[in-house]
Amino acid sequence: MRTTVVTLIACLLLGFASNLSAATARIVKVLPQFTDLQGRVALNPSLYERDAYQALLRSSPEKRSGLQFAVQWGSRDTTRAVLRIELRGNRGKLGTKATIESPVKYRGMFTSWTKVSLSGDAYRNFGELSAWRATLWDGDNLLAEQKSFLW
Repeated sequence: MRTTVVTLIACLLLGFASNLSAATARIVKVLPQFTDLQGRVALNPSLYERDAYQALLRSSPEKRSGLQFAVQWGSRDTTRAVLRIELRGNRGKLGTKATIESPVKYRGMFTSWTKVSLSGDAYRNFGELSAWRATLWDGDNLLAEQKSFLW
């Protein structure tokens, strides 16, 4: 009986240890958001108000000044990570591409949020967003990826 309990505990501990080392980085959530002419994504801090304001900006292109991506990510062993957002869009019948990069630092045991923006002439030349892909890199090593449905 005692040997069975010890064997069961050892198997559980080995199972937990293998799961802990499996995923060192992840992208949890990517929120593409339009910015208005003052650079805001919402008028109030309420999530409901943010979603309503984003619906207004989506339907009124003349009120937009850029595109912001809020990315929730986490990693345990990165010291020089880079968050890269690749965009595909269109200007009329022409396809467009853009890439935004930002160096990131992991702060603590939980996930972090990083915001990267496409604004000004780069946004005006880009056109309408069709698809995106967010990746987290450590040098040339791809750590995590999340992409939109149309990517």
